[in-house]
Amino acid sequence: MALIDTPEAARRLARAIASDLSLYNEEKITKGIEQDTLFEELAEEIEEGRALFKSRVSPELYGQSFYDRALVDILVRSKGHIKSEIW
Repeated sequence: MALIDTPEAARRLARAIASDLSLYNEEKITKGIEQDTLFEELAEEIEEGRALFKSRVSPELYGQSFYDRALVDILVRSKGHIKSEIW
């Protein structure tokens, strides 16, 4: 399989991976946001997703933080309705 070499495709892949994390780990995400331990709660899943993303995109695109931005957008920003002391 050819590596993804366009920013748009890399962004879509990153968001798809982050969406899957959100879909399959709702309880961990809720707990992590409530207790301000989100990235500790999902450390294994996030790193698994990061490895998948890295294996599918060109090195130049991997270094542009698409995956990290997708995590913030989907795992944090979209969960603003969850009660937490961090906001």
